[in-house]
Amino acid sequence: MMNSGVPFCSICGEPVGFSSASGDEVFTACHSCNYPLCRACLDEELREGRDCCLRCDEPYVHAIGKVSHKERDSGGGGTMASYFDDDQNSGTHARNISSLSMTESELNDASGNPIWRNRVASWKEMKNKKIAPKKAVKETRIPSEQQMESKEYPEAEQPLSAIIQISPNKLTPYRTVIIMRLMILGLFFHYRITNPVDSAYGLWLTSVICEIWFALSWVLDQFPKWSPINRETYIDSLSSRYEREGEPSGLAAVDFFVSTVDPLKEPPLITANTVLSILAVDYPVEKVSCYVSDDGAAMLTFEALAETADFARKWVPFCKKYLIEPRAPEFYFSQKFDYLKDKVQPSFVKERRAMKRDYGEFKVRINALVAKAQKTPEEGWVMQDGTPWPGNNTRDHPGMIQVFLGNTGAHDVEGNELPRLVYVSREKRPGYQHHKKAGAMNALVRVSAVLTNAPCILNLDCDHYVNNSKAVRESMCFMMDPQVGRDVCYIQFPQRFDGIDRSDRYANRNIVFFDINMKGLDGIQGPVYVGTGCVFNRQALYGYGPPSLPVLPKSSFCSWCCSCCCCCSSKKDSRDKNEIYKDSRREDLNAAIFNLREIDNYDDYERSLLMSQMSFEKSFGLSAVFIESTLMEYGGVPESVNPSALINEAIHVISCGYEEKTEWGKEIGWIYGSVTEDILTGFKMHCRGWRSIYCMPLRPAFKGSAPINLSDRLHQVLRWALGSVEIFLSRHCPLWYGYGGGRLKWLQRLAYINTIVYPFTSLPLIAYCSLPAICLLTGKFIIPTLSNVASMLFLALFISIILTSVLELRWSGVGIEDWWRNEQFWVIGGISAHLFAVFQGFLKMLAGVDTNFTVTAKASDDAEFGELYVFKWTTLLIAPTTLLIVNLVGVVAGFSDALNSGYEAWGPLFGKVFFSLWVILHLYPFLKGLMGRQNRTPTIVVLWSVLLASVFSLLWVKVDPFLSNSNATSASQVCDSIDC
Repeated sequence: MMNSGVPFCSICGEPVGFSSASGDEVFTACHSCNYPLCRACLDEELREGRDCCLRCDEPYVHAIGKVSHKERDSGGGGTMASYFDDDQNSGTHARNISSLSMTESELNDASGNPIWRNRVASWKEMKNKKIAPKKAVKETRIPSEQQMESKEYPEAEQPLSAIIQISPNKLTPYRTVIIMRLMILGLFFHYRITNPVDSAYGLWLTSVICEIWFALSWVLDQFPKWSPINRETYIDSLSSRYEREGEPSGLAAVDFFVSTVDPLKEPPLITANTVLSILAVDYPVEKVSCYVSDDGAAMLTFEALAETADFARKWVPFCKKYLIEPRAPEFYFSQKFDYLKDKVQPSFVKERRAMKRDYGEFKVRINALVAKAQKTPEEGWVMQDGTPWPGNNTRDHPGMIQVFLGNTGAHDVEGNELPRLVYVSREKRPGYQHHKKAGAMNALVRVSAVLTNAPCILNLDCDHYVNNSKAVRESMCFMMDPQVGRDVCYIQFPQRFDGIDRSDRYANRNIVFFDINMKGLDGIQGPVYVGTGCVFNRQALYGYGPPSLPVLPKSSFCSWCCSCCCCCSSKKDSRDKNEIYKDSRREDLNAAIFNLREIDNYDDYERSLLMSQMSFEKSFGLSAVFIESTLMEYGGVPESVNPSALINEAIHVISCGYEEKTEWGKEIGWIYGSVTEDILTGFKMHCRGWRSIYCMPLRPAFKGSAPINLSDRLHQVLRWALGSVEIFLSRHCPLWYGYGGGRLKWLQRLAYINTIVYPFTSLPLIAYCSLPAICLLTGKFIIPTLSNVASMLFLALFISIILTSVLELRWSGVGIEDWWRNEQFWVIGGISAHLFAVFQGFLKMLAGVDTNFTVTAKASDDAEFGELYVFKWTTLLIAPTTLLIVNLVGVVAGFSDALNSGYEAWGPLFGKVFFSLWVILHLYPFLKGLMGRQNRTPTIVVLWSVLLASVFSLLWVKVDPFLSNSNATSASQVCDSIDC
């Protein structure tokens, strides 16, 4: 539970309570491992003869209560707070405090005590106040955390979420067909390898290699979908448990992150709609903070955000009063539906018209700012007070923070409080590596930790707005569930898009990925992080391990023992299994900085050793305020910090040199090293033992915009594929990274391997798509004459492929059209964007050459989906265009050759033409993209196509370039004999 310091019993699920009536310490059943067990369950275990801890096998007799609190602090069962006291006194771990991390220049206070120690002591005192129950004169006040679990509110005991298993009638046949297809593939490859085509050995060998790669790709893609699940949430139960009438809300606070770079490419009006939808979300306003990262330091974004904050004072109360959905004004007012449906307030029509007029004026002001920003003045931009804009040089400017909402007087037109809105632009200087979006997101993590420090973080792209105002509550049904959310690092929502034509020609919606693959991953260790629409546990971003680490496999003990035997073979290790386990577990914590709960399991020496190896400042940077915030597991701003100094500290943590010689981007925050930092960040969390959850509410939580024309779509896919290649060539490649500790499940690893090797499928794919045309032009074929057994084998393979797809669509609910569009674009993207990504990735990672594929934009129509028909020439179009023309020419040549060869040539022709038509059918959306708007095909394209096909057919009939010398000689002799 996000807001409680009292753990829950692992057996009954109730709070473990306190060790004494005074309530000064949480009850602990086993001081060796701090296993959460309440007093009643402990008594029951002892009565039944089980006197050893279920986790560490230590006898409970050491934890029955004969050790005093003072002795316990000095022994092996100390807490993190006691560690700080012992550490400061013993001097085993000296922490260097930098004056740069504080707004004050002094290292010590007036009494001579270190500032760091005072702040930690204040943090301990504040945390103890939260845990300890307050005593009244006449009655004892029960803590709010225990009130939530009391028997007076039976509705609060209802589960917050549930797993909806897919019906066995749908899942069992699906799994059966997968196993059958695997066996058929084995028989198929046995036949293909044992029956080579001697007359076309090179073509046969190429086809077999490609088919083996496709089979391996299918295994990597299919088996992570072995156990798909659905989930449902119970928002009413969440409110009953954490929102009591007359009491402060117990829901966890959330920091929203919105990132933008160039306002001329990412329209400020779209960003403003995203911010407005966040500010109007259905969640307690004191729990919501919105941080907008302007990585381009544009004055246009700053001014647009100021206008947005002013308009929010009218928009937010209107949305909450009339329960508007969605709460982004541009998309709400553009909906084509009866807006009076379910609206009974007489004043709604009048206020809606007034609000629509106000929004129109707001758009005019934003568009005026955009028009003004089209031409930058020679002297640079100047703010309203006459001072130059600090970000005139986008590559050399200081850090900037502006709090628009959330300070004194931030109320709407009805006098209600508004959520916090903060503008952030991190410092940039020449000579520093800024790491693009990943670096900007890490800067937001630090700024938000200093200013608000919410335990949950929700990040959105600037073009993704909140479509479901209860989306945050949906995620809290998992995060705040004590039985579910303890080891959850993030809640991923599916991406849904506006502005895509109904046919979805280029599979922009990615329905197959979001509705099939992600559901399958949710049944293993959780979905991958896709970059937006994700709610994070802040502690997971800090590199900490989950509260309950999985048991290490025996191989870890064996490897440890082997190393010991090699070092000192004459000496036998006298330590027992528990000590070896503890050492191996502590060694495995190198993957994480340290675990807040795990550190309590060591004695003073072990704790000091662990902390000295991984000190706070070496990991998190030189900011005492930020470091203190990382220790506050349930969020909140430290009470010991002066609020007036927070902005200065926030400016410090976004300085360009703050991350130097730290773990930022390596083990903490968004991970650097790939343009797809989302996949890499989620992968690191899963390797530490965290799991993620896939949340699919009936009303889509977030919606965004996607490129719908062919060129933009290919460049989007190119970026994703390039990121996967970069991960493949890095130390974080799932093929060899993350095996220590056994925390990443094998099916989850297969899924991550699939995400980084799929671009390499472009190489066998382009070869396989070229084979049909080569066979038609040469008269050769990659398959020998089929026997009855071989024919049955091929038929069984095709049937198993079809059945796998049909059964997959049956349990997922995806339509056949969406599936077919996905298959088509898999071929289109594979032979274009994925192919270029492989070469670009190797050039970038191995030779340091960064290649850019430029796009030239043309004018588009103003009609609906006019952008769909925009033609932008790019080098990515070369490979699929060539492949399409070659297969079209091959079909023409094949039919021409059959007409001249006689009746016996038509049988083999059908097999060759079938594969060639398979390629053309998959490239059909690409062909339509080249031709532009339907029924308006450019005449020049038609003329060149007809001319090319006609000339090649005539040449093929007259001169056969693939004719062998012997055949040419015999043909000439026949010609002479008949006196031609």
